[in-house]
Amino acid sequence: MPANPFGELLRQLRRSAGRSQDEHAQAINAASGRQTVTRREVSRYENGENVPTNHTLGHIAVACGVPLELLLQEAKTARRRRRKKGDAEGEALDDMNRRTILGGAAAGAAVAAEPWGRLAYALSKGARIDLESVSALIDHAARLHVDELSESARTLQNRVESHLDAITAALPRVGAQERALTIAAGETAALAGWVAWDLGEHDRAAAYYRVTSQCAKQAGHPPLRALALGYASYGAPTPGKALEMLSQAAQDVRGHGNATAAAWVLGRYAEEAAQAGDDAGALRALEQARFVYDFANHTSEQAWVRFVTPYRMDSLALSVYGELKRQELTATADSAVERLGKELPDSGVVVLGDLSSALLRGGDVDRGIYVARQFAAAAESKPNTMGRQRAQSVAAWLPDTEHDLAGHLMAFAS
Repeated sequence: MPANPFGELLRQLRRSAGRSQDEHAQAINAASGRQTVTRREVSRYENGENVPTNHTLGHIAVACGVPLELLLQEAKTARRRRRKKGDAEGEALDDMNRRTILGGAAAGAAVAAEPWGRLAYALSKGARIDLESVSALIDHAARLHVDELSESARTLQNRVESHLDAITAALPRVGAQERALTIAAGETAALAGWVAWDLGEHDRAAAYYRVTSQCAKQAGHPPLRALALGYASYGAPTPGKALEMLSQAAQDVRGHGNATAAAWVLGRYAEEAAQAGDDAGALRALEQARFVYDFANHTSEQAWVRFVTPYRMDSLALSVYGELKRQELTATADSAVERLGKELPDSGVVVLGDLSSALLRGGDVDRGIYVARQFAAAAESKPNTMGRQRAQSVAAWLPDTEHDLAGHLMAFAS
């Protein structure tokens, strides 16, 4: 028998989930919605220097996909062992319980090598988990969509995938809250896909988008598929294919409570239609997007629409008017700059990128270069998951005289 059976059990649970101690700490924090457990604390648990509180054990159970009751029982034995300092009483850790716990972890959190595989497996199971834990997981998924505006893809990726693991572990035991948590799982998987795409991991992104659509089907929630299609449209091989995906997405976001989602999808359709040379279709879709957004509230609708701020709507309009070389570009650019104000908001980086690109395409080269320099500085000081793509676009439109600026932007994008 190990010198510290409970610590060894916790170690095996972590290893069954395929995590390092640091990754495991992040998964536990994702389950709790708070950054309270560190790698050092995980090490102390596994070495028997400390026994987690029952509250923390609840989050460990969620992160590992195992029954909390069994962990509580073994923790009670471990505490009694510590009090008696090696006394034989209570020393017999139930081997059957240990096999049950480890078996559950192996079948749940570590059934596949990748997070989307574990999620796909969890969608086919069913059991129970407490409402407080479910709410914490859903709330944290929403916060990640806000953090996208102020974090780079590289720094966000591990947090998103750790949270997806926590949700995946909880899904088999969620009971009556299964639909709500499945939607949160899909939203998190879609964000993981978007982050992967931004990092150039296109196959990985496609896998996440597929499981997002699976969540949408299981939950009976079409707007979730619209999210996957909207993100995936950025990587479509042609504008025509992107328009096909966005047309389906537009169907998926019809109905009450989807105004912000509809505005984003229509705005994306307008962007792709402009690139495809469909001037009338682009302008019509953009007008619809702006009209719908007047009735939207991006802070109180679905979690994933938090990034569709008024600044983001400005960037969509700038992109369309710049591509079509419309006279509305000047007035829209002035309005966008005024809205940004003196202190650049988190989502303002995207606006600067689209504004610079639009001005350059529209022929206002001097102003476009000036804004491009602002964008280059902002993209490095306020990184987000749209910065790299915008940097490539701006660099492509810069004149030959701005070779150094173009090189700087391309280096940032890579």
